[in-house]
Amino acid sequence: MVERRVCTFCGDEIEPGTGKMYIKKDGVVYNLCSSKCYKNLVILGRVPRRTTWTRYYEREKSIRMKGLPAPEEKPKAKKVKKEEKPEAASPEKKEPEAAAKAEHEQAKPKPEEKKAETKAPTKKAPAKKADAAKSEKPKPKPAEEKKE
Repeated sequence: MVERRVCTFCGDEIEPGTGKMYIKKDGVVYNLCSSKCYKNLVILGRVPRRTTWTRYYEREKSIRMKGLPAPEEKPKAKKVKKEEKPEAASPEKKEPEAAAKAEHEQAKPKPEEKKAETKAPTKKAPAKKADAAKSEKPKPKPAEEKKE
């Protein structure tokens, strides 16, 4: 009878005659189902508990979720449907609605006008460092202090 093997990284069952066996120098044996698992475990050094597509991650997640309290669901508000009035019965109503829409669109400012209004005056370039250094130097005191 063939021995049943499980992938060390993802936890999937390995079919006989497939997969890889990786043996570390210290004697630890890894049975891997694919090159994807090999790369993640050996080359990249990832931990199966932190890799979302493994069974070990799912087990850890289910253990974590058992301890958390279940979130309370709020009742959803029912939407009230408005009654639709038949538009075909009164063609007179269509014209005022179209006129109202046209007026509404005219009231909106055009994009070109908006840009002209929102443009702020350009800022002046910051003062040069040399000018700032000169202004910080202490000024000589008047002659009154010299008389003392």
